[in-house]
Amino acid sequence: MAMDSTELKVSELLKEVNLDYTPQFSKLVDDTVSAIKTSIDKIPNEFKVTADLASRFIKDIGADKVEFKFKKPEFIKTGGSYSIQSIARPEVNVDLIIRYYAKRCLYLCLMKKYLERSSSIDRVEWSTTQNEARKPLLIVYPAAKLVEVPGFFVRIIPSAKAIFSIAKLNLKRNNIHNLSNGIDLLATPKYNTSILEDMFIEDAEFMNKYFVGWKELREALILLKVWARQRSSVYVHDCLNGFLISVILAYLASKQHINNSMKATEIIRFTLNFIDWEWGSNMYCHDVLVFINASGFAATSDSWNRGLYFPKEGQSSITKEQKIQLKESFPIVICHPNGEFNLAFRMSRIGFTRLQEEAAMTLRCLEKCRDGGFEEVFMTKIDYAVKYDYCMRINLEGKKEVFALGFCLDDECWRSYEDKIHGILSKGLNDRVKVIQVTWRNTQCQWSVDDGLSVFDKVPLLIGVSVSTLEKAYRMVDIGPNAEILTHDLKQALEFRKFWGEKAELRRFKDGRIAESTVWESEQWARHLVLKRIAEHLLSRHLSLPKENIVVVVDQLDFSLLHGSGDPISHSVSLLGAFDVLSKRLRLIEDLPLKVSSVQPLDSAFRFTSVFPPEPHLLANEKIESLRLSKLVPSCIQALEVMIQLEGSGNWPMDEIAIEKTKSSFLIQIGVSLQKTWGMTCTATEDNVDVLVSGYAFRLKILHERGLNLLNKEIGVDQAKRVPSVDKKLFIRGQHANMINGLESRYPIFGPVARLAKRWAASHLFSACLVEEAVELLVAYLFLNPLPFDVPCSRITGFLRFLRLLSHYDWTFSPLVVDINNELSKSDEKEINDNFLLRRKGQGENGQSVGPAMFLATVYDKESEAWTGLSPSGMELKRLVAYARSSTNLLTKLAFQEETGPYRWECLFRTPLNNYDAVIILHKDKLPYPQRLLFPSDVNHGTHVAEGQPSKCFQPFLLPKDLKGRPEELKNKLLVDFDPSKCFIRDLKASTHEFSSSFQVWHDYLGGDIIGLTWGESFSSKKRKHEEVVDEEYNPLKVLKAVGEIGKGFVRSVYFLKPPRLMN
Repeated sequence: MAMDSTELKVSELLKEVNLDYTPQFSKLVDDTVSAIKTSIDKIPNEFKVTADLASRFIKDIGADKVEFKFKKPEFIKTGGSYSIQSIARPEVNVDLIIRYYAKRCLYLCLMKKYLERSSSIDRVEWSTTQNEARKPLLIVYPAAKLVEVPGFFVRIIPSAKAIFSIAKLNLKRNNIHNLSNGIDLLATPKYNTSILEDMFIEDAEFMNKYFVGWKELREALILLKVWARQRSSVYVHDCLNGFLISVILAYLASKQHINNSMKATEIIRFTLNFIDWEWGSNMYCHDVLVFINASGFAATSDSWNRGLYFPKEGQSSITKEQKIQLKESFPIVICHPNGEFNLAFRMSRIGFTRLQEEAAMTLRCLEKCRDGGFEEVFMTKIDYAVKYDYCMRINLEGKKEVFALGFCLDDECWRSYEDKIHGILSKGLNDRVKVIQVTWRNTQCQWSVDDGLSVFDKVPLLIGVSVSTLEKAYRMVDIGPNAEILTHDLKQALEFRKFWGEKAELRRFKDGRIAESTVWESEQWARHLVLKRIAEHLLSRHLSLPKENIVVVVDQLDFSLLHGSGDPISHSVSLLGAFDVLSKRLRLIEDLPLKVSSVQPLDSAFRFTSVFPPEPHLLANEKIESLRLSKLVPSCIQALEVMIQLEGSGNWPMDEIAIEKTKSSFLIQIGVSLQKTWGMTCTATEDNVDVLVSGYAFRLKILHERGLNLLNKEIGVDQAKRVPSVDKKLFIRGQHANMINGLESRYPIFGPVARLAKRWAASHLFSACLVEEAVELLVAYLFLNPLPFDVPCSRITGFLRFLRLLSHYDWTFSPLVVDINNELSKSDEKEINDNFLLRRKGQGENGQSVGPAMFLATVYDKESEAWTGLSPSGMELKRLVAYARSSTNLLTKLAFQEETGPYRWECLFRTPLNNYDAVIILHKDKLPYPQRLLFPSDVNHGTHVAEGQPSKCFQPFLLPKDLKGRPEELKNKLLVDFDPSKCFIRDLKASTHEFSSSFQVWHDYLGGDIIGLTWGESFSSKKRKHEEVVDEEYNPLKVLKAVGEIGKGFVRSVYFLKPPRLMN
């Protein structure tokens, strides 16, 4: 069934990306080609062409004797994907191959001049061949447009079959004479092969013949193009392109490894197995891995080591010497049938390794992901920002050292610089990383040959780094060679010091060894910056770059989690120590009818996912020895919930209310015992008992063991209804806390990612509709189901994937199942799916589906009741998805370019107020934790409805006069779990029916100073005759003025921004 579903989706994708070669499209192509030919025909024969047409370009490439007389091309034909009907949308273009007879660039310059005069041509732009600046080509956009193929253009690709001597382009020869400079001439195999490419580009029949009449092979080619374009790590100049994909498929067809009985998806799987031979269905034979396809044909893993050679055709044959030359000159060889030309001459060893890794990852998706991995393989965009753990952006504009030896050597100077940077980082980062990709896509910018080649430094160079393990990446000491007098060690030590410069130092280690080393001291919470500091040091040192030219995307969002200059997560050790003290003391209480059997923390601070875990409070200790008046003392302290279980007993009452009263009695007795035995401060209310321990406030809750037993057993519906809701909630929270805590221990970066995700949701006022447990499950899903990526190892990459999950997941038709400990069986998965379908089939009064709009299922909650049962609603989820999509686009953009104008990192956490119909601005100095406020809010539009002065009843920090008195008196001034924002919102919703039925409230539970109001769905959908509310009985301004009265002393301003949008 899964395969049928996959094939159906693939079929639909092919309909979308496959171009329909209609008569209208064919006419557009023919007319455009005809217009190009007509324009070329107007160029006078024997026209004298000089360097003036592209003087800077000619100067930069160091060419001489460039003058020639124009000769019209005798060979013009269409080629590329169009010739074999395998164009993959959205890139719809046709290659027009034109044979030139003299200097390539000047030949094109003259063509461009005449093409631009044609009324049939809209515009003509410059581009390059596979990012190779010394090989420009023309992009021609026709004046005629076809709606079905927007953006269509023709690429004019020059060919030079008869100009150069193949013998002179031997791989061992040098053909760039300015390389000599008095030294031995070096071979220029890449430069020579680049010219050979122009000579052999006309000859594609060896490849095209396999695609003509073979529909499945053409479909496989189109799908593989889609696959590659989604992956920036492979669809790049040193790795893969559409042409090479077709070459590899043609090679497999020529060797009969694939045949016309195979489906397109089978061809794709076999091709990926062939690229990454380590992962295929295989058998070992004489240490050579062999792939066996469904038809019995085999392809060996040794093929890539030897090179790919098409079968002999006619009299042509490839000699052993030619093969040796090719392998010595290039890491990857796919030889043209004539034996002279390596089709994969641009592919580097590093690029091919990335290709193999992506092929292996894709095969895992095909095997493990739902629906055969269709979404992961074809629909998921895998760019730098979301793939790599660390992204770096290097600004090299104006750096003349890049082209000091010339722009075009055997390889272009930009490619050589990529290799240089890769070598520096590989040596310096060593085993900290497993993949480094250095890419300078500089020729993708708007460019003209009139500008020359020096303009290509305006685009930043990009570096992507995948971490091997967090333990290695966060390592603070790297040990170098021994500091011995031996010649070998001395040479290594000198090399080490030369490479690291002032960071190299001698150190004695615990084992007595004295060795060279580098030390990167860092606080625990800031160790994710170690790799950044290493990269900045190495690039600054070896490239002579100022640090402002090096941007490492790793800590740009840390500002949202910090208090002052530090991260409050650093207090977690003292928090766990305080909990340990409390836990031991609870178990030691003797004067209880039932002893405490277990103590479990429930608050997210204990599992390192709290955005702001509490700092130890001076007034929450058993003994207050001294008050450091230099530090502000907060008036409020967070209450951290702790769940207690008592010994089993059959004497508990059966009535729910009586059970809760009995729990309260136990809690009061526990508080009295703690206070009596250890002098701990305890405060009791009807619902809670709060205990102050070692600087923290703990709120005790008791889980009733009978309720637990009912939940753990297979019971009927009637019995389940008797389980007290309080116990059920506690049990589920306990299960959730245990699972998330275990996950965090497996993936230490999970905590920072979850904290960023929670901060983002709260900053955009989604606190009411997306609880923090739901956010934790969404982030957990990323770590448990990372494909088509590796597990994230940096907070920004993990955060970006969270945003993408939120914005791209199919919430309407798919439940999101989070199986943290692999406990769900097939029957459990079926039950979850049945529950989901049952909820989706049910219709409410307004025709909308009943049940969670965001269906999050776990082993302890198979009906998605715990965290998303009531919210987000369909409308709230739609808003959430829209915000996530916008943030995804912004974050991806910021990873690739400098902050410009309004597009800054802070914008990710600054919610646009014009998306609300009314806003309430609070006095920021009346918030319980004003230091958490990121951006003070201000409104400069709309109607100012109300304004209020701050109350003097509450201050977020204790004044010096308040810190005088006995310890007991000081502790009484401490407000446990007090949050005026929550109190205000509660009062607001309970105030009047008019308000609750008209407005929906959006707020930030982490301490924002803004509350957003939008017109409720029920209010907006009422039928009205006019666009604005004119009913005299209802006045929104009056309702909003009442809001100011309810929040008197806390509310600063109320603004009315928009009347409701009315729906008939």
